[in-house]
Amino acid sequence: MVTEFRIERMGAQGDGIVRGSAGPLFAPLTLAGELVRGEAEGERILLDAIVEPSPERVEPPCPHFGRCGGCLLQHWERAPYLAWKRQMVVDALAREGIEADVAPTIDAHGAGRRRVIFHARQYGARTVVGFAERKSHAMVAIDACPVLAPGLDQALPAARAVAEALAPLKKPLDLQIITTDTGLDMDVRGSGPLPPALLTDLAVIADRFRLARLTRHGELVIQREPPRLAMGRARVDLPPAAFLQATAEGERVLADHVAAGMVGARKVADLFAGVGTFALRLAETARVFAAESHAGALAALLKAGHTPGLKGVDGEARDLFRRPLMAAELAAFDAVVIDPPRQGAEAQARELAASRLPRLVYVSCNAATFARDAALLVAGGMRLEGVVPVDQFRYSAHVELVATFSR
Repeated sequence: MVTEFRIERMGAQGDGIVRGSAGPLFAPLTLAGELVRGEAEGERILLDAIVEPSPERVEPPCPHFGRCGGCLLQHWERAPYLAWKRQMVVDALAREGIEADVAPTIDAHGAGRRRVIFHARQYGARTVVGFAERKSHAMVAIDACPVLAPGLDQALPAARAVAEALAPLKKPLDLQIITTDTGLDMDVRGSGPLPPALLTDLAVIADRFRLARLTRHGELVIQREPPRLAMGRARVDLPPAAFLQATAEGERVLADHVAAGMVGARKVADLFAGVGTFALRLAETARVFAAESHAGALAALLKAGHTPGLKGVDGEARDLFRRPLMAAELAAFDAVVIDPPRQGAEAQARELAASRLPRLVYVSCNAATFARDAALLVAGGMRLEGVVPVDQFRYSAHVELVATFSR
């Protein structure tokens, strides 16, 4: 039955929420305070119309908004959207009983995202390249994406050319593309082994679009020159499908806050170090030990660590979930930076809490797991000095943060 609903608040995934008789109802693409018309189906409201729009509602910049699952909040004015992201961090900490100074959210979109994963699917003779609809395997063919950095201008045509070349395989493909200082770096996944003729076709496409490198599941197809990025004064030759901060501005903001928390430290540990986002910058003033489970990322970091003028970078390939640095090992450092994946770093947080480490900077991409780990650190005697939310994923419900602890 079609009914009118008043949206009460915004949920953690960016949906409007209404209280229903059997629990909350979620209304995608709505805003708090709006009166909407629709039909409840399970936990969701199938939207028919916005009867009374919020004064915070704006015109979405992308023609694919509403179908593409990538950007769910293009209809929300920037200031309240950023305030909502800050509040998500405040709420996550409050659930763990932690009061902290949480700064306003920093808009770190900058020039746009510098990495993207396109999906390619075959529908009969038609090749569709784009993104998935939200909570669906259905594909949305796109012709442009407003959140991508200018360096990715040729990413979509290149992805489409690769997908069409591999269309005879009739396999679902994922194409990860990164813009680097030396050109686009593309990794193709899902194709399986390729016959020589298709490898030759891919090499021709890579040359046509002047890709720095093209790999398949990390295996080299062709490389015109190493995909390289500057990190401080160092230059890093990236491994295939490298993890990077989503935007160059986001990397700069996070790195600046990390550096500010490490002033005066002479020996630093960078845990979950990746390709050296923080380690290589910190090595300009301190000796750095880097721990990272991905061997290719660590090798790239250590190679870049030989840059003249750096004070030295050592490292170890180490699974910090199964084998965290123990409290006794942490005693060797003046400060630590930690940047775990979304699941946080509970085992490592317990060892940090048990140590006598004087300073810690925690970078997180998940407010809930950060708050869980922060509670362990506070219980272990560390003081949470402040938290800075950072928005690299404009129009999404995703928020990152950098927090400083001291003892």
